[in-house]
Amino acid sequence: MAVWRHIADSLKRGKTCALVTIAGAEGSTPRETGARLVVLPDGSFFGTIGGGTLEFEAIRKAVKAANKGNPAFFRQTVLLGPDLGQCCGGRAELAVEVLTNASLEMAETLAELEAEGRSFTTRARVLDNVPLQRHVLEGGPHDNWNMTTDPATGERWLIEQFGSSYRPLYLFGAGHVGKALVLALAPLPFDVTWIDNRADQFPGAVPANVRKVCVSDPASVLDTAPDGTFVLAMTHSHALDEDIMARALLQQRFAYCGVIGSKTKRARFRKRLKARGLNERLIANMVCPVGISAIKSKYPAAIAAGVAADLLERDETSHQQAAAGGGLAQIIPHGQ
Repeated sequence: MAVWRHIADSLKRGKTCALVTIAGAEGSTPRETGARLVVLPDGSFFGTIGGGTLEFEAIRKAVKAANKGNPAFFRQTVLLGPDLGQCCGGRAELAVEVLTNASLEMAETLAELEAEGRSFTTRARVLDNVPLQRHVLEGGPHDNWNMTTDPATGERWLIEQFGSSYRPLYLFGAGHVGKALVLALAPLPFDVTWIDNRADQFPGAVPANVRKVCVSDPASVLDTAPDGTFVLAMTHSHALDEDIMARALLQQRFAYCGVIGSKTKRARFRKRLKARGLNERLIANMVCPVGISAIKSKYPAAIAAGVAADLLERDETSHQQAAAGGGLAQIIPHGQ
């Protein structure tokens, strides 16, 4: 969600608003740390912290705070079972910040960063009844939300991450499944570069997270792809799919290399890639078939749904491994 765009729009209209953030989560909770919603004094809101009673109560408290019209920042720990009667049984810490016109310039600056489509981290000193003045930090990664206290001065500092971190996905092939897949990926955290050598195969309009690329040699586009990119080949030509896989596997810097097909296609590609000089270790990093094997339907939308779910799982697992110090995960077997 574009948190700061909504905040800036509200402040421009002369309305205070409240930013509600999941500042911590333990056990089973509706959303993770860093989930946010923006609440206006009339009770309207943008975003979600998971719905249900937790969100209802958070909105109620935020509306009450926003209607006072004064800068404020407070936290509250909620036990979902004892406090709200929810079955989740987890614990959530809520942070509520009331923003006034004094924060408009900061909100507009951060909204511009959001509009660039990248994640960024801010740092702010926390003082009672004083608006937070966030400053953008360089480098990373940083926690989604973290409050620290300077042991020497006793000053409280808030570190937050905003924006979205999108996985680069290079999708080769603008056929029926490719068209279905870009639609399935539209609301998911993927930055899709869609490549084909047939310009007339692309639809006129594509989702906001998709960039169309038409080149005579599609495989060559991989040379400028970012490290950690997901590479997925589903072109009209098995020979082209093979070229793409060979080039991707040889570079040894992509987090996923998949090609649509069957076990028979995998066996044939394995033989042909060996003939090209690729060893068994590299070839083992090729995923084929792609998607979720339990889905048997051949409808393009069904195939796309299975592939999208598999890619999302792999992306999340890769981020978890990186956060744990595992570095770049080259291939993540489905379900592991």
